[in-house]
Amino acid sequence: MIGILGGMGPLATVDFLRKLVERTPAARDQEHVPLVVYSVPQIPGRVAAILSGGESPLPAMQAGVRMLERAGAKAIAIACNTAHHWHEELARDCSVPLLHIADCACAALGNEVVQVGLLGTAGTLAAGFYQQRLAARGYTCLISRQDEIDNWVVPGIALVKAGDVRGGGVLLQQALTALFDRGAQRVILACTETPPALEAIAAAELPRCIDATAALADACIRWSMENA
Repeated sequence: MIGILGGMGPLATVDFLRKLVERTPAARDQEHVPLVVYSVPQIPGRVAAILSGGESPLPAMQAGVRMLERAGAKAIAIACNTAHHWHEELARDCSVPLLHIADCACAALGNEVVQVGLLGTAGTLAAGFYQQRLAARGYTCLISRQDEIDNWVVPGIALVKAGDVRGGGVLLQQALTALFDRGAQRVILACTETPPALEAIAAAELPRCIDATAALADACIRWSMENA
């Protein structure tokens, strides 16, 4: 059984679960990945904790991990990119493997790619765990400019969290296009709110993107099949 630490946000968790089900090579119910899901939206905000000293979400996430372990999870995935800022601390006290979404997304990049764009929250960009992993693999990383973050990324994600998924998609597509215009060959969708938003408006650039949510789902499927 795989445990899912979610709720950050709720729609992103549902999008992850949908992709996990759709991407599993199953012909009947019994062939799908067994899951236990902890989706608690009341976990304190991750971006505010990183950027402005807001309440740390770590204790609440640790409580979620402990509940998943008690429920029988043999591996755990976190359905939120920014939350991986605390991955090392969570893994330290976790008795089972804790998958890392950035490792999964970076592994999905091809060898022919040199310049990789990163579309994520200001907290994820400030945390730097994607940039570190991309650099270690020899990629050049392009991130959104501050004005793009302020005008498109932050309000776009906020709209998705408020239920206006298409409206959020319109703003996020502008940030995505800007990264491609500056030379990105592929762009990692490094916020779990971005894939459903861009899918809602059928963004033309989606085939050139790496959906970190889908990459994490694929990793969960592989882990389940290898450890069945």
